[in-house]
Amino acid sequence: MSDSRTLTDKPARRSLLARPFAALFRRLGTPSVSTAPLPARVRKLVVAEEVRSERLIGWVQLAVVVTFASLYVVAPRPADAGMAVLEPVPIALSIYLAFTLLRIALAWRIQLPGWFLFLSMVVDTAMLFGLIWSFHLQYGQPPAFYLKIPTFAYIFVFIALRALRFDPRFVVTQGVIAALGWLALVVYALETSAPGTVTRSFTTYLSENAILIGAEFDKIFVILTVTAILALALARARATLITAIRESSATRDMRRFLSEGVADVITSAEAELTAGHATERDAAILMLDIRGFTPFATSVSPHKVVEALTLYHGLVVPIIERRGGVIDKFLGDGVMATFGAVAPSDTAAADAVSALEEILESIGRWHAMLAEHGIEEALKVNGAVSAGRIVFATLGNDERLEYTVIGEPANLAAKLEKHNKAEGSLGLVDADSYALARAQGHEPKRAVRSLTDRAIEGTIGRTDLIAFDA
Repeated sequence: MSDSRTLTDKPARRSLLARPFAALFRRLGTPSVSTAPLPARVRKLVVAEEVRSERLIGWVQLAVVVTFASLYVVAPRPADAGMAVLEPVPIALSIYLAFTLLRIALAWRIQLPGWFLFLSMVVDTAMLFGLIWSFHLQYGQPPAFYLKIPTFAYIFVFIALRALRFDPRFVVTQGVIAALGWLALVVYALETSAPGTVTRSFTTYLSENAILIGAEFDKIFVILTVTAILALALARARATLITAIRESSATRDMRRFLSEGVADVITSAEAELTAGHATERDAAILMLDIRGFTPFATSVSPHKVVEALTLYHGLVVPIIERRGGVIDKFLGDGVMATFGAVAPSDTAAADAVSALEEILESIGRWHAMLAEHGIEEALKVNGAVSAGRIVFATLGNDERLEYTVIGEPANLAAKLEKHNKAEGSLGLVDADSYALARAQGHEPKRAVRSLTDRAIEGTIGRTDLIAFDA
């Protein structure tokens, strides 16, 4: 596990030589996520992605150095090249391997600070260019010899490696270091070569140890051009990454406020959702309410009220979701859940009645949890289920939308929940919905009683009911 410490937890003294790079170090150590401010939770996700990127870069660097070493060992050697253990190539590869392993170990423990990332880029370039510089000594040639070494092309590997960070600053930094490093090699070759080494003849440049200024300019120009193109591409890619992280975070947050089924409908919609979109289907509605909650809420502290509701929801919501239900809304101390409304279901009525039965059976556990939290009131829970044809609709306007269910089952379930008080029951289901639940496979776990020809307040006519008692 990584922690939040970095090697820059304490301010370090900087020499006069290091001070010009201080601002760069701070910039490299501070994630550049966007010109617009991001919420702390989104910045945290971006930093987490950057930490993973640095770990990936470390592993890729290890693969590169292992590949270099393998090629050095197994590849056929030029007849004029030695292969002693103390030659520059094995020494450079050994040092670079040790540094790479250190980098990987640190990346898994901490968030690598800016100065260390800068040092890593300097080491990458110094290792490669130092190796190239050593070739003229190894082969007994003048300095102009190393300017034609094809190993120069590996510098683009190191520049491309920094692109894994999805931050153009690192690519630009690596490219500038590489350009300055090659410029230093060119200047060294010019300063230490014999008179007449510089030529304007391309043929002489290719066939002899001569220096063609234009060719070296081309190399530096290509380094900077590739760097600029990669940085531009990364700037666009980073903007896309930030947007994706922001939207992903928003989606996760949305799923905490919306039921999973509703969130899936919203995020998977093929077209933009608008007010008035409606789907008609068969579904079941479950209504729950805590009886006597209002007097309870006025007799205890607001903190206790919230604590009781949190324990209650923590108990009933998993039961509803396990049975395939979707929370439509929390109504204060009430809960409205739908079965088969968000997505079609052949067992909606059975699932809703089974959920109601299981919730009523589990209320004793809620009372026990309340007692553990110092809440002695034995609050009762009433519930009701009704099934039938509903409309699953999007209501609101262009600025504010909400999914809900409309139809007689929703109205009847709300009325039946209130009718529990008149019947002295814990739960009610209209007889037709209960018969449908049985036909869909519901197996009763507790005794019920039939109530015939009941007048339900707010409805027309009389209704046969099935009651769940204590």
